[in-house]
Amino acid sequence: MTSYTHLTIREREMIFLYHGFGFTIRRIGRLIKRSPSTIMRELRRNTTKFRAYSPSLAQKLYHKNKQKCGRKRILDQSPYKETIRKLLFEDQWSLEQIANRISLEDNESTISYNTIYRSIYNGLFDQGFPEGGPGARKMLRRKGRKSVNRRVGDRRGRFTDVKTIHERPTKAETREELGHWEADTVLGHRGKSCLVTLVDRKSRFLLAGRIPRNDSICVRDMIVKLFSPLSKKQRKPITPDRGPEFAQYNDFSKLSGLDCYFADPWFSVATWNK
Repeated sequence: MTSYTHLTIREREMIFLYHGFGFTIRRIGRLIKRSPSTIMRELRRNTTKFRAYSPSLAQKLYHKNKQKCGRKRILDQSPYKETIRKLLFEDQWSLEQIANRISLEDNESTISYNTIYRSIYNGLFDQGFPEGGPGARKMLRRKGRKSVNRRVGDRRGRFTDVKTIHERPTKAETREELGHWEADTVLGHRGKSCLVTLVDRKSRFLLAGRIPRNDSICVRDMIVKLFSPLSKKQRKPITPDRGPEFAQYNDFSKLSGLDCYFADPWFSVATWNK
């Protein structure tokens, strides 16, 4: 596929000049390095029996037609615009719920949740919100990860005095025996609670416990609690990632009587499980 660029105002002025000199279409095309068909269409489109070709008028018509191009925003004139506004702001529905409800009520009209997302970020629902603020975007359930100060924020991966996963026993790597564990945390809705998970590498047996906060103290206490019913043979090395929630690794290693190995920085435990 060849690339194509629209005529510029300078090219239109050259067409006007050369056409006034009586040059042929092909000669004009050679002079401005455009195909003859492009020159012919330009003259036919912008010339009438009552008006000669004008480069300035041709340029204005081009910009006017250009504004009509592109994808039309579906919700600008949609009858569901106010319905979406009510369900989003008053009833606190998610965008997926809104899209599915519209699909169920009217099979002929389908609006995807991505369409609603784009409309929100394009400012379609910002009326009534303070100018210069986030607008309707602040009503979305998921607002993205908050920024972290690189100096004092998340210190993930900065454990320097730990054993690495490369020092882990070979039997843990090959899954030859029970008792080698992978540790991780799963955040709940809006980060209000957290689940600590311990998975045996060989059997895939899962131990899990819920904690109120995703901090190192709560994680340490839950790991000790989950390991307490197990025998020493069932408590062999544990491998968490380098998240700050595992900062108390020395404590839960001593209290549970097991060695602790860490994955490489910026690689999750799930990567090593593959």
